[in-house]
Amino acid sequence: MARKEVLVQLDDELVAELDALAEREGTSRSELLRRGAVAVLAARAERDADEALKEAYRRTPQDPAGRASDEEYNAMTPAQRLDYARQFDQSQFQKVG
Repeated sequence: MARKEVLVQLDDELVAELDALAEREGTSRSELLRRGAVAVLAARAERDADEALKEAYRRTPQDPAGRASDEEYNAMTPAQRLDYARQFDQSQFQKVG
C-alpha cells in the first residue's frame, strides 16, 4: 500500500507517551499513529452503522419473530451492521443527491 507522509503537530507530553508506548510494544511512533487513525475511522463507521440501524428500526420496527438477537448484533462488525440495517424495506427512505 502506498504511503503519504503527513505532518502532524503534537504536544511534547503526548509525543513522550507515544514514544514510551512504542518502546514497550516494540513498534514505532508512526505505527501507533496509523493504528490510532484506523481506530478513529472504525469507530466512526460503527457509529454510522448504529445510527443507520436505529433509523431503520424507528421507521420499520423489528418484526415479532425478530431478526438478530442482541448477542448476534453485538458480534457484528460495523460493515455487517450496516448491511443488516440495509435489509429493511428501503422504499420508504428518500435518496439525497
